Amino acid sequence: MVALLLCLMVNTGLTQISKDSLTSQILAFQAEQNHHYLDKKTSPLTKKERKAFEGHEFFPIDLSYVVEAKVERIESNDTVAMNSSGGLIKYYKPYAKLHFSLNGVKCTLITYQSYKLMTVKEYENYLFLPFRDANSGTLTYGGGRYLDLLIPAGETITLNFNLAYNPYCAYTSGYNCTIPPAENTLPVPVNAGLKAPQTH
Repeated sequence: MVALLLCLMVNTGLTQISKDSLTSQILAFQAEQNHHYLDKKTSPLTKKERKAFEGHEFFPIDLSYVVEAKVERIESNDTVAMNSSGGLIKYYKPYAKLHFSLNGVKCTLITYQSYKLMTVKEYENYLFLPFRDANSGTLTYGGGRYLDLLIPAGETITLNFNLAYNPYCAYTSGYNCTIPPAENTLPVPVNAGLKAPQTH
């Protein structure tokens, strides 16, 4: 599993220090993504696929895709069954609706807790945010992308779409990757994070 990355809380008026910190964080994420896929101990790729892998293609870093979202917690104990690319069903608990603006457009995404991971201490505060955007199927992977988040202490959370990554299914077969629900489709393009791989 891709390591959790803490999103830095920023205001609209980013200071130069916070901009530099964000850029460093994003560059570290990009390096980690490439290392993860090239290391035979962690890579989902076969030996042949690793030899052909030349690194991920990322959108240019764009801090306008770092946004602060209002957290509207979901109090119900509903369970959401999400389809996966391999046909299996995965079960999640809706945690909160996240309200934010992206490129002047009001957006809402729902973030979830995995019932499986909630029982693992390392991931008990982990939030899963699967989404599609207006570029899905063209510039971005048609099966959607993911953001890793941690449960916030307050009523806001920072979403850094420069950290959006593709599921393993974008690169290889044999995995059951969660397909984002229809309500987590953004009406705007998100030109940040990982692009769709050329082979998928």
